[in-house]
Amino acid sequence: MKFLRWLQLAGSCLLLTNVVFAQKVNNKYNLSIRKTSQPVQIDGIVNDAAWQEADKARDFFMVLPMDTSFANIKTEVQMSYDDHFIYLVAVCYHGRNGNYVVESLRRDFAFQKNDNFLFFFDPFEDQTSGFSFGANAAGAQWDGFIYEGGKMDLSWDHKWISKVVNYEDRWVFEAAVPFKTIRYKKGITNWGINFSRNDLHAFEKSSWAPVPRQFPTVSLAYTGNLVWDAPPPSTGANISLIPYVLGGLSKDYDKGTPTDYRKDIGADAKISITSSLNLDLTVNPDFSQVEVDRQVTNLDRFELFFPERRQFFLENADIFGNFGYANIRPFFSRRIGLNVPIQFGARLSGKLNKDWRIGLMDMQTKSVPERDLPVQNFAVLSLQRKVFSRSNIGFLFVNKQSINYEPDKDPVTPEHRQYNRTLGLEYNLASPGNYWTGKALVLKSFSPVGGNRTITTAANLNYTSRQLFLSWQHEYVGKDFQAEVGYVPRTGYLKFNPQAGYLFFPKKSPVLSHGPLLQTIYYTNEQGRKTDYEHSLTYRTNFRNQAVLNAYVSKTYIELLMPFDPTNTGSDSLATGTQHHFNTAYIEYISKPKSLFTYAANVRYGGYYNDGSRLQLTGEFGYRFQPYVGITMSSTYNDIRVPGTWGRRSFWLVGPRVDVTLTNNFYFTAFGQYNEQTKNVNLNTRLQWRYKPASDFFIVYTDNYLPEYMSVKNRALVAKFTYWFSL
Repeated sequence: MKFLRWLQLAGSCLLLTNVVFAQKVNNKYNLSIRKTSQPVQIDGIVNDAAWQEADKARDFFMVLPMDTSFANIKTEVQMSYDDHFIYLVAVCYHGRNGNYVVESLRRDFAFQKNDNFLFFFDPFEDQTSGFSFGANAAGAQWDGFIYEGGKMDLSWDHKWISKVVNYEDRWVFEAAVPFKTIRYKKGITNWGINFSRNDLHAFEKSSWAPVPRQFPTVSLAYTGNLVWDAPPPSTGANISLIPYVLGGLSKDYDKGTPTDYRKDIGADAKISITSSLNLDLTVNPDFSQVEVDRQVTNLDRFELFFPERRQFFLENADIFGNFGYANIRPFFSRRIGLNVPIQFGARLSGKLNKDWRIGLMDMQTKSVPERDLPVQNFAVLSLQRKVFSRSNIGFLFVNKQSINYEPDKDPVTPEHRQYNRTLGLEYNLASPGNYWTGKALVLKSFSPVGGNRTITTAANLNYTSRQLFLSWQHEYVGKDFQAEVGYVPRTGYLKFNPQAGYLFFPKKSPVLSHGPLLQTIYYTNEQGRKTDYEHSLTYRTNFRNQAVLNAYVSKTYIELLMPFDPTNTGSDSLATGTQHHFNTAYIEYISKPKSLFTYAANVRYGGYYNDGSRLQLTGEFGYRFQPYVGITMSSTYNDIRVPGTWGRRSFWLVGPRVDVTLTNNFYFTAFGQYNEQTKNVNLNTRLQWRYKPASDFFIVYTDNYLPEYMSVKNRALVAKFTYWFSL
């Protein structure tokens, strides 16, 4: 197959870009860490004996707005440890008069919207995976798992303690991270380390070991060295049990059924097999505390993507869910148990050694007799082998199997099929300095429902420098490729997607950078006949105060491959094979994050299907009573005019939100959504009290209404209590 030959050629090109021997970029930046014999009090006061002896990391480098000098804002960091904890203190001096800038006291804040300090561990010295901890200037904690050399998984949530104290000329962050919280290889006395500071008053981001401005400061390719005076201590047995109890009630007013009362118990367990390999178990899991999805006005021809939000599936999710591309995901955990109860599950994930990483997950759902759904088992195996300096080869196997279910014949619907399997292999490129990145993959599916075009192949290669961005991507998805536990909204196509962009950096100007981005997305069917394209030119402008202005124009062609209602409301459909041409213009502005009042707005106008037109107005406006209350109003208006039976249709989507963070451990959110397209009003309120580290009490109330007369469709109330036992 010529597509496989293309994949082989692309993979060879990716390999050639990575064979150059790489010494660590920031190898000369070293910070010694010595064991302390005196207790360290986590109080934000730098008077412990450990801090009188510890080395200091200072003289940070500016990353933004430009990476050509030392930072203007002074930061000093010290580290120490004992048999149980790693200690850190950071003194963050003010550069200008004025209070700090933060969104709220909520955990895992948005980095770019808060004055904050973060630090990054690479405890395997592999420059691909690690851990991050930090806080904003009001003391809200941040922690996450680092994967693929510089991407953050903020769903990773563990027990550690910190304190922030504000002074007139500085704020101080002090933290103690238990060795049991992180994973690391025994005997290694050199870890990758870097520190990052964001100061919105000075419009400056900085790091201890220098990082080029086009990369995030979390990039593990640019860490310095944390040099231990002795190997870090062994963590010993590390077992945690996290049970929950739940009570609640719900009522469906549409169906007129009696009130349903809930009383559930369940538990998760975390068992450290080694210091770098963890086993997670769950029995009768419940995810009622998870925030509701943000609704969208759906005008797309294909299935929309909504991210996973359930905690059990999020931890170490990268090794399972990052296989493939955004629209070619052979595994998508949201396919498991969203509308079917989960009985139990297990996940083994982590490092086997410096070069090998494993992810093994098995989940089983309950049967649903009223829907003729059998018990189903979902098994996933993922392996990664590091190659060269920062790249890896990955293997994935996904199996969905119905248990004790033998229909007379293979049904059409995926929910009733006896099995579905996907096998995949991919190569991920990350060059030593992260300038070259890319991927090449091949997938094959297996299903009792026929077809022989079950292969998918794809590859991409990117070059990113301070000024220049170049990218090439192509995809082939066979018509019969079926990944039922994945997210592949479209099959039977070839796609080509080249991009090229350039940035200019004017001196002594409110504009930090500006420049064009050219992109083409071109689709054909499997025989090579054109079916879709979109050519676009975007002009990006970034201001020194971190405001953003973007504008683009595009030219689009679509040949419908199936009937499509351009309003997605159940009206008439445009016929298969009809061809549609239209042009679109778009402009967007995002205000500077420093202000108490922030806003973002965009306008899109252009043609639409069947020689129609579409106007879209989107806005988000927020005001914060720092740091306790944040109020946001988001809205989208679509005015669609399509000749024929559709005529003029308009859709409002409005979403007010209130976030209250009375302390670092007490959060309340009220989120409403009015969706005119689906004729639904949703109200979701969520109270969370973190009464102990990693232990929570939740109260969640949900209402759904019909917009006419605000008549209730259904409502539910849940109270849930979790507790983290360390055994």
